Amino acid sequence: MRFIELDSVDSTNAQAKRLAEQGDFGPVWIRADKQSAGRGRRGRTWTSETGNLFCSGLYPHDGNAHQLAQLSFAASLALADTLEHYVPRNLISLKWPNDVLLARAKTAGILLESGHTQLNIAHHQKWIVVGIGVNLTHHPDMTEYPATHVMAHIPQEKLTGPEPVMTGAQTVLAILAARFTHWRHMLLTQGFAPIGQAWMERSYNIPGAVNVRLPSETFTGEALGLDQNGALRVRLENGTIRDVHAGDVFFGAE
Repeated sequence: MRFIELDSVDSTNAQAKRLAEQGDFGPVWIRADKQSAGRGRRGRTWTSETGNLFCSGLYPHDGNAHQLAQLSFAASLALADTLEHYVPRNLISLKWPNDVLLARAKTAGILLESGHTQLNIAHHQKWIVVGIGVNLTHHPDMTEYPATHVMAHIPQEKLTGPEPVMTGAQTVLAILAARFTHWRHMLLTQGFAPIGQAWMERSYNIPGAVNVRLPSETFTGEALGLDQNGALRVRLENGTIRDVHAGDVFFGAE
């Protein structure tokens, strides 16, 4: 696996896309100490202060649109595995569609983007960028959803001892890249079923009450689980089952 380290960049996703446009399709991971234009889902700003992890993985991609969406679940699992190196497993949970929580507070975000590069008149190469931001040393305040950072959940003696458990963003990325390779390979060779099962084992408040906010409507119901492609299955009050493919979801008393 290749790694590119940068002091500062507009965003690691943008840098990964520039590589793809130049004919480099990875696999490669890009990490920056700081981003000037970090983005989350739906174009939201992602706060990018020095000390946290900002990275993007660039991979060739020959799958369909469903598989592209399913890779966000692979990324969530990879990040959950990574956090287990630092905090107890029982603190980690996954919130649909791709948030990673520590003690029920958001500590990471995942943004997948895709595109293709024309190689010649007859051929083009499709690619994906897996952008991941992790609050390692601090987190933003006044967010819509409660936020936290990893080091807040590591005992002080494990941070200052002769072998400190947290040694920097580079080490975190090395673990994350290896775990994403594992889950991506499983998705490509075995399909979504084992990914969905592993994700549900870590899921936050599923089954449970949910409020779904879409651009044109808001509705409530009971989250039941995932369909075969990763959509959230919600049972409405009238008993109808509705599959949610994208949107903001709030569980229970959030």
